[in-house]
Amino acid sequence: MTLQKNAGAVRRFTRLAKFGAWLQNLPNKIVPPPFRLIQIGSAFWQSRALYVAARLDIASALADGEASVETLAERVAADADALYRLLRMLAAIGVFEEVSQRRFRNNKLSSYLRQDHPNSVRAMVLMHNSPEMSRPWFERLEQGVRGGSVPFESAHGQAFYDYLDANPKFDQLFAQAMDSVEALTGDSFVTDFDWSRFERIIDVGGSKGAKSLAILKRHPQIKALVADREQVVGAAEQFWKDQGKGAVLQRMRFEACDLLQSVPKAHSDKDIYLLSAVLHGFDDETSVTVLRNVAQASAESGAAIAVMEMVIPDSRDDMGTAAFDMQMCVNTRGRERTLAEWRRLFDVSGLVLQEVVGLQTFGKILVLRAAHCSGSLHCSCA
Repeated sequence: MTLQKNAGAVRRFTRLAKFGAWLQNLPNKIVPPPFRLIQIGSAFWQSRALYVAARLDIASALADGEASVETLAERVAADADALYRLLRMLAAIGVFEEVSQRRFRNNKLSSYLRQDHPNSVRAMVLMHNSPEMSRPWFERLEQGVRGGSVPFESAHGQAFYDYLDANPKFDQLFAQAMDSVEALTGDSFVTDFDWSRFERIIDVGGSKGAKSLAILKRHPQIKALVADREQVVGAAEQFWKDQGKGAVLQRMRFEACDLLQSVPKAHSDKDIYLLSAVLHGFDDETSVTVLRNVAQASAESGAAIAVMEMVIPDSRDDMGTAAFDMQMCVNTRGRERTLAEWRRLFDVSGLVLQEVVGLQTFGKILVLRAAHCSGSLHCSCA
């Protein structure tokens, strides 16, 4: 029986996404090639301007009102003339609105930079444009492309996740950015997958458990165990209490876990493992290690495994998935993968791919079971 829900809506989203990818390439067809190349070559001007606006927290300073540049400059401790030129550029690309000469307010886009917006992406903008993430792109990308090294490791002398462990301030920013991923993906992972068939989620590498929390809100019969690094889960319960999520927390547990060594064991076929955007950060060998640990922990009970990741097309990739893959190339030894590449990983890990569940976002849920499970009622593997 399929775990797919809202199949019609997912198909419509897929068609709209393809249309959006076509629109994204429209400038290449209508703008003269030399000018278009200059546009692409100077696109980092826009990202840096947006980063500074996020650093200054201009959107929060504007809130629901409007302000002159002079007033706004006092609020954010900036030079009025330079601030005006920054905002004028951002307004020209649709971020902020100049309501009259030298007076600005938030618009639909800039509102998502406000710290108090429930779906704020400010932390994501700050993280992607931070010195830690920018240096590999600006200083080490060519070296990485020529020699196959990881630009982040060349720039910082450490692997990405080791750097997080050694730099608490950047680790905190990264965690905040990951918490805002839901603003990009929406809640389709909750609504388009039939979680009601299960009683417990084992959220492996789930950070503070935002994904599990969203599922538990809609399914009061489900409990969750969130397993991640000690420094992440150690503060998770207090974080959610501070967010007013105490009631749901009664159905959540947190456990420190090194997923390269082992993962919590499933109790029954009513458990389901969730690995959301975990494996794309690892190379194939490390991914297989993680998957084998999950296979071993789930085999006896016949528990299902839900791997939520991007599945890139075999050809004619769109800008979104190609850019995500390049970010993995720059910062980690991981990658975004095609369905054939995912299948190869599952095969050597002792897992069987049972279903690909589509979502109304850029990811999919790959449903797996251990190839040699106990043969319980809900286990369809032979």
